[in-house]
Amino acid sequence: MKRSVIFLLLLMCVACWSTTALAVPKGKSLTFDKAKMGVVTFDGTLHNSVAKKGCRECHNAGTFPQMKQGTVTITMENIYAGRQCGICHNGQRAFAAKGNCKKCHKH
Repeated sequence: MKRSVIFLLLLMCVACWSTTALAVPKGKSLTFDKAKMGVVTFDGTLHNSVAKKGCRECHNAGTFPQMKQGTVTITMENIYAGRQCGICHNGQRAFAAKGNCKKCHKH
C-alpha cells in the first residue's frame, strides 16, 4: 500500500512537471499571426537550446505570468521599452528588436 501511494505521488509530480517544465519545449514553436508586420514564430529549440533560457526567466509575474498563449498582449511599444521580449532583445543579451523587424516578423 505504501509503495502504491509513493508511486502515485511520484507519477503525479512527473505529470505536473512535464506540463510546465518548458513553456515552449525544444522541437515546438508558437505562432503569433495577429502582428501587423507579419507572422512571428517563437522557436522553442532556439530559446531553450541556443539562448539557454529557463521558463521562469520569462514566465514570471512581471513578464508573462501564465504559460498560455494569448494571456498577454505583446506590443512593440513594450518590447522597445525593455519589457516582454525586449528584456532580452535589447542589443546586449540578444539582437535588438528595434531595426531588426524581419528577424521575427515574416510576411
